[in-house]
Amino acid sequence: MAKQTTKGRKSRSAARFGPRYGRKSRKLVADLEEKSKASYDCPQCGRNRVTRTSTAIWSCSKCGYTFAGGSFLPETSLGRSVLRSLKKTLEAD
Repeated sequence: MAKQTTKGRKSRSAARFGPRYGRKSRKLVADLEEKSKASYDCPQCGRNRVTRTSTAIWSCSKCGYTFAGGSFLPETSLGRSVLRSLKKTLEAD
C-alpha cells in the first residue's frame, strides 16, 4: 500500500465554506474560481497575460487590449461556434 503523505483533505478556494453547501457545489465553485483567476493568451499580442478585470471584461496587462468575453472564460464555446459559422459564410460569398 502506498504511503499517504497528507491527511486526505484537499483545500482549494472553496475550503472557506467549510462543510457547508455540499461537496459538489464546493467543487464547482473551486473549478470556476480556478478558471477565472488563470491567465490566458491575448488575442491581440499573443502573450499569456490576459486576466479577468470584472464580470465578462478581460484585459491584457502587456498591450492593454480590453475585450468582452464570457463570465469565467475569455472565450466561450458558443462564441467559438459563432465565429466559425461567420467565417464559413464570409468565405462562401
